Amino acid sequence: MEVCYQLPVLPLDRPVPKHVLSRRGAISFSSSSSLFGAPDPRQLSQRRGAISYDSSDQTALYIRMLDVRVRSQVGFEPERRSSHPYLYIDFRTLHTRLDYGSTSSSSAPERRVHRLLSFQRYLHSSRLLRGVPQQIPLHILDEDYTGQARCMLEKVGNWNFDIFLFDRLTNGNSLITLTFHLLNQYGLVELFQLDMVKLWRFLVMVQEDYHSDNPYHNAIHAADVTQAMYCYMREPMLAKSLTSCDILLGLLAAATHDLDHPGVNQPFLIKTDHYLATLYRNTSVLENHHWKSAVGLLRETGLFSHLPAEDSLNMERELGSLILATDISRQNEYLSRFRRHLDQENLCLSNGSHRHFILQMALKCADICNPCRPWELSKQWSEKVTEEFFQQGDIEKKHKLEVSPLCDQGINTVGNIQIGFMTYVAEPLFAEWARFSDTRLSQTMLGHMGLNKASWGSLQQEQTSVSEEAEPSSAGTDTEDSTAAAAATRRNRNTATAAGGTSSKEIPQGSRES
Repeated sequence: MEVCYQLPVLPLDRPVPKHVLSRRGAISFSSSSSLFGAPDPRQLSQRRGAISYDSSDQTALYIRMLDVRVRSQVGFEPERRSSHPYLYIDFRTLHTRLDYGSTSSSSAPERRVHRLLSFQRYLHSSRLLRGVPQQIPLHILDEDYTGQARCMLEKVGNWNFDIFLFDRLTNGNSLITLTFHLLNQYGLVELFQLDMVKLWRFLVMVQEDYHSDNPYHNAIHAADVTQAMYCYMREPMLAKSLTSCDILLGLLAAATHDLDHPGVNQPFLIKTDHYLATLYRNTSVLENHHWKSAVGLLRETGLFSHLPAEDSLNMERELGSLILATDISRQNEYLSRFRRHLDQENLCLSNGSHRHFILQMALKCADICNPCRPWELSKQWSEKVTEEFFQQGDIEKKHKLEVSPLCDQGINTVGNIQIGFMTYVAEPLFAEWARFSDTRLSQTMLGHMGLNKASWGSLQQEQTSVSEEAEPSSAGTDTEDSTAAAAATRRNRNTATAAGGTSSKEIPQGSRES
């Protein structure tokens, strides 16, 4: 069985005749918005054959299904986005060989399932297989989504870009769509002669390797960081200095910087003797894993296989250098070096090593830029990262482990975690970035962060007032014991709030927003 995965939902343009369902053949999908019905998903999962998708640009997608034995892995279920019948395909089922000479599906032996993406069997011109000319538009979304999604892509450089809305408009494929669009917009596909099929396959596999059940460290976060990285690379200081190779590495590093993140932080992996902690000797454990995972996908897809071996290895090393810079436990190391360069005014962006260092700082900023977004977006990210912290804390309690800092929802709140993170991590970093690139974007980010910090402070005060008003009514009597208990409760709350950021060394380990 050979199946694509993580692609936009494909609508059927007409009912499928029963005789097609009963034999090997093809079901044609159209990007037309006029839908007239769809077969029973269970019937479709039982048929043996292929599904082809043809759009106006003559791109074809093929899905070959074996038989009913893969029903539980393919997983069809109706899409509830509208009243039209859709087929939602879980593309996590991957590749097995099939003996096409056999006419009986029941006689086919069980095959081991491997991951291999097969799609876009041909493009409308063979020259597109090695690059896309700028004058030819590249349609990568179904027409049901292209309208609003394309409008958003036209404004992808705006700092108030709503990645959550964009993810919905692309049917959960924001990372694939955004990264592909930016690579094509810069002309990198044509310049580096990237194979279109390999590139798309690489991006699909990257998105698949992000854990969708992570509240924060998922593909949407990666897409958000990629969009922020694009904004920073458009800043005048960088735009006039970065080479095409710098831009390619910057976008790929942003897209893969948290690849295969397990949803827990490094201290958790170390104290549980996780094999990754042993493998990387308790040093930048997650970042090393993200880098090696990205390199594995690059080699599996052969995205750079047409480049000289030395160039390919250099790109892998520089990609790793960028991803390793996102280790927030090394925040002070990078920040001190950045501040020293700015104080001495010796940054020269014509120097390759200096440009690479600035890319590292840009990726660090993009990785923790959530406090600098408008309140509506920043608040969502804050709630998601705190939810992930608390999930880790619950796991630690369940297994009777010491609860990591900021992961105990009994003594921490979203507000005090965010205020501590802004004070001890985000503000120092973005203040130095504003010194380096004193632009409207930098001032906008600092302005948003100040407003967001004040908003969290106000919410904290409101919650404290409500709690204090509720304490006397629940006490029943105004005795000395109840007064002392209330005072102790208030002291504990204040202590917990302060513990959200008592030192710049504690915050990076517990406040893992990268």
